[in-house]
Amino acid sequence: MAHSRDVPRRSADRVPRHDQPHDVPAGARPESPVRPDLPLPVRVWISDGQGRDYEASGQAIAWTSRAVYVRFLDQLGREGFCWVWASAVQRQKS
Repeated sequence: MAHSRDVPRRSADRVPRHDQPHDVPAGARPESPVRPDLPLPVRVWISDGQGRDYEASGQAIAWTSRAVYVRFLDQLGREGFCWVWASAVQRQKS
């Protein structure tokens, strides 16, 4: 798996619907998210639509006090997006 700073801008494949993770509840992120000028490299724990958990390289593209919206690559290199709990995200050095 590539390091988070190596996550390509575009992936040829997207995570299919049946493997997409569920977002944290909208009620858990009521405030307007912070959106940085440049995404931050992160490692993130993902629970996919099949109930499998894995750590992935990604980028934080928005966040609130409790949740982070990440772009990630799954175990097969497919691109996905989801809101995860802030505790599931670890910022990486650029």
